[in-house]
Amino acid sequence: MTATMRPTISACPACSAAPAAEALADAAEVRNARIALSLPTIHCSACIAAVEDALNDHPGVREARVNLTMKRASIEAEPDVMPDDLVKALAGIGYEAHELDAGTLSATENDKAGRDLLMRLAVAGFASMNVMLLSVSVWSGAADATRDLFHWISAFITMPVIVFSGQPFYRNAWAALRHGRLNMDVPITLAIVLAVVTSLWETSLSGEHAYFDAALALTFFLLAGRYLDHRTRAIARSAAEELAALEVPRAWVLRDGQEVQVPAAQVALGDLIRVRPGGRMPVDGVITDGVSELDRSLLTGETLPVFAEPGRDVSAGEVNLTGPLTVRATAVGEQTSLHRMADLVAIAESGRSRYTSLADKAAKLYAPGVHILSALSFVGWYLYTWDVRTALNIAAAVLIITCPCALGLAVPAVTTAASGRLFRKGMLIKHSTALERLAEIDTVVFDKTGTLTQGTPELTNLADHATSDLQIAAALAAASSHPLSQAIVAACDAGDVTPAEVADIRELPGYGTEGVWQGMKVRLGRAAWVGAEARSETTAWLRIGDERPRAFTFADALRPGAAEAVRALRDAGHEVILISGDTTPAVEALAKRLGITQWMAEALPADKVARISALTDQGHRVLMVGDGLNDTAALAAAHVSISPASALDAARVASDIVLLGGDLSPIADAVLTARKATRRIKENFRIATVYNIIAVPLAVAGLCSPLIAALAMSASSITVSLNALRLR
Repeated sequence: MTATMRPTISACPACSAAPAAEALADAAEVRNARIALSLPTIHCSACIAAVEDALNDHPGVREARVNLTMKRASIEAEPDVMPDDLVKALAGIGYEAHELDAGTLSATENDKAGRDLLMRLAVAGFASMNVMLLSVSVWSGAADATRDLFHWISAFITMPVIVFSGQPFYRNAWAALRHGRLNMDVPITLAIVLAVVTSLWETSLSGEHAYFDAALALTFFLLAGRYLDHRTRAIARSAAEELAALEVPRAWVLRDGQEVQVPAAQVALGDLIRVRPGGRMPVDGVITDGVSELDRSLLTGETLPVFAEPGRDVSAGEVNLTGPLTVRATAVGEQTSLHRMADLVAIAESGRSRYTSLADKAAKLYAPGVHILSALSFVGWYLYTWDVRTALNIAAAVLIITCPCALGLAVPAVTTAASGRLFRKGMLIKHSTALERLAEIDTVVFDKTGTLTQGTPELTNLADHATSDLQIAAALAAASSHPLSQAIVAACDAGDVTPAEVADIRELPGYGTEGVWQGMKVRLGRAAWVGAEARSETTAWLRIGDERPRAFTFADALRPGAAEAVRALRDAGHEVILISGDTTPAVEALAKRLGITQWMAEALPADKVARISALTDQGHRVLMVGDGLNDTAALAAAHVSISPASALDAARVASDIVLLGGDLSPIADAVLTARKATRRIKENFRIATVYNIIAVPLAVAGLCSPLIAALAMSASSITVSLNALRLR
């Protein structure tokens, strides 16, 4: 049995700013069957005809259309039709062509919708000005046959323009009514129809009053509001759309030693894929051949290219910069990290937070309430004046002015703007209520190793040693792969220290390295081996001949932005706590280094959960930042949680937000953004409430014409959208 999917019509369909995961999946399917080509050499209608004929004659092409203004061709084709085949077909008739990527297509579709609204707005505005001139003549005293003539001319101008320009409202209204629902375009359509029908009735009876100018002006201002709303939502482009635009529709697969271009959906696990310089990774995989650099900035926030060589894992959406790479696919289609990430963000953006549910409930009650109030206004004013025209005008004004557009925009506009801002800063929101909960936190708990630190040692007392000592240490350390030795080498390289000439260097596993320098035995290693007294801190010792041993001390290397994040959180008034399973001296040293006054060392996973639970019982709202398997339970127990992208899968699953890059500094900004978002949502609710408190009584009292009502409704919607964009 096949179930028919029915579209869900919201109380305010034009205000739906956050896409659903299903919509993104549908969009991906469309992209697989759609090809866009740039045609830089076309210049006339003959070029259009030639290109369209060549493309439509190509096997597998369903439809091809050429846009001369944009110099592009849009082709609907079977999934196995490759762009290169179409490029070759056009080259055969003398036209240059290039494929456009998914990001350009997405932007083009958005621009197309904006241009359509702008065209309808222009037609309505032009017609409105002409009819207004005729109305001025009537208002100035034209009577009888002259007045009737002007009214009929106005009708002939108005009718086709109303049918054409009002289509966005009619389509949405019909879609809602067809499914037994009400939305904001139902009262708008009804108001336009009432204005036109009343005017035709008056004109046919040679009446003094017609409202063709009001109907056109009403359509014009409603379209202006819709266009401005479209533009503000395009600026606040969601993170989910940005991620979806990174998906590659086709890939070059190595088969029998030949490169074959196939749709990305046909790539199988284990396939070898050739990625050329400048191309995006179509799948997750591991590099098997080639050396290059990868641009991961859109996925992780890392601004510097990453070195790529055989054995390195790559993710879909990353850009290959310098050299060709061969990649073995380990995840394809919906299983790629990019696609899963886009789905998570889409679900989070369209999720049901407390504020979203409140807005939906209000809008659902509001839609039928608008029609009931309008009907009561019509009946009341008709009984009061016995004038159908007056009653219809007031009913139409009530229908328009009470439209719940601002209420429907209050939450999704803010959520989309906030998630887009955080995504651009390298933070991926996974849970629908994470932003709301993040705004409420007052305590931040950090794990140590892998979160605040990178888990690699860093030499801390380089400046305490003489240059000759450093040169000897650098030479001995270079012969060892021990992490402490590698830290000494890295510090000496950074300090431009040239290794000394040490002979007979050998490594004794578990002890250190030794050699001969200027006839003296030199050793670098454990305290007991070189004859030094052990310390509680992490230390390596250098001994030259019979001289006193010199200590090289180490600390875990801080993750980039760790100090800035802790400082910013403390400056914002948050309580910062360090909880780690590491030894007491190591944890204490890091806490002092970062200025954290509360810390807990040698903590087991149960200890972390117990501490977070105790803080929660005391009324604190805890943000937990961790990356290890032992942090998973604590991440789940916290009010809201963040994990770095380098965290274990279990930790990333348990967390509400993923930090895509290696820099921790966006955490403080994320908390600030979340608080601003909550304030903007509350402000939007207040704007919508105040607007209705003022506007509805004025409309019911007959103090607002349909035209003024359209202006007021559009102004409230634009105000809410612009308020949301302040987050950017």
